[in-house]
Amino acid sequence: MLKQIEGSHAVAEAVALCRPEVICAYPISPQTHIVEGLGELVKDGSLTPCEFINVESEFAAMSVAIGSSAAGARTYTATASQGLLFMAEAVYNASGLGLPIVMTVANRAIGAPINIWNDHSDSMSQRDCGWIQLFAAHNQEALDLHIQAFKLAEELSMPVMVCMDGFILTHAYERVDMPTQAQVDAFLPPYEPRQVLDVADPVSIGAMVGPEAFMEVRYLAHAKQLMALERIPQLAAEFAETFGRTTGGLVRGYKIDDAETIVVALGSVLGTLKDTVDEMRDEGIKIGVLGIHCFRPFPLAAVREALQHAKRVVVLEKSFSVGLGGVVSNDVRLALHRLGQQGYTVVAGLGGRAITKASLPHAARGDCRHARALDLHGSGLAHRQPPARTRSAGAPQRPDRREPAA
Repeated sequence: MLKQIEGSHAVAEAVALCRPEVICAYPISPQTHIVEGLGELVKDGSLTPCEFINVESEFAAMSVAIGSSAAGARTYTATASQGLLFMAEAVYNASGLGLPIVMTVANRAIGAPINIWNDHSDSMSQRDCGWIQLFAAHNQEALDLHIQAFKLAEELSMPVMVCMDGFILTHAYERVDMPTQAQVDAFLPPYEPRQVLDVADPVSIGAMVGPEAFMEVRYLAHAKQLMALERIPQLAAEFAETFGRTTGGLVRGYKIDDAETIVVALGSVLGTLKDTVDEMRDEGIKIGVLGIHCFRPFPLAAVREALQHAKRVVVLEKSFSVGLGGVVSNDVRLALHRLGQQGYTVVAGLGGRAITKASLPHAARGDCRHARALDLHGSGLAHRQPPARTRSAGAPQRPDRREPAA
């Protein structure tokens, strides 16, 4: 059914169609509307049986999710930004225990300084935590990915983050095709957990593992992620057959077959990039876009195959590794090892700064050897950088308050 609806509410309805049994939530912008919507559905009886648990922090939200999932309940939560960092210890525990929790990350910048607007810093900070990370380009895809995420998580017994751009998607009203309960039930079978805490048959999970087995445990987690590389495109194909539209998968190209330049990106900026490509194509420029829809596990082979014939590859980043540069770029370079393309990294949109069609052609043409940050206000940087402190001759010395050596 076609509906004009806010992105957060679309996700809430999609999650409800997946019949979660436990939802644990702590509000943080810009994901709050999602869990508010789910809370209303539980309260009015539209979503039942389901327990909605208000907790006192994001760490508690993930801790409750771990407990409920381990007890055999289909479990969901959502977070963003500092909230994801606050639950980081439990996030690693969830993946280490192989629990199929689904969590929405409404992507938002990480402070300081405090910033509530969109970039990908939060989920990128957890790229090695063992969770699958799927990225939505628009609200229809955000809706669809949650349905796929529950099936993927439960088949592989591992947690999945569905990442959608905060405010840009979560608060945008768009038309989406909301599936029926019968359609979702046909695609997503009832949850059958691989491991269940049962008082009648007690076992321990999450016990300490010594050096003799820890490497094997971590490698098994890696092996499951590699299995996900095969299963994710299969699920996308099954979803397309059931629902009649293509969303998800590992990567999707746009006008890349004859492209000399290909721009690589994740998330909602892909829509603006496609419009820019169309305009540049009208000018005779052979350019295309590659959208990465699965960031972890990173689809090295799929990225390499899509980019192998391009002369120039530009990675448009909405995250920034301080002291290094782009985050996604490093993975793309690994995929392109020894292919010999010119590679560029363009950081853009940090803290919600607009990425405009006026600026994108400069990045897309590779005009970024000396402008790795798009639309950087360079004139304002000098006075924001405090000069190094030096002690002038004759300045009084601070007393040495250290204890004398014995």
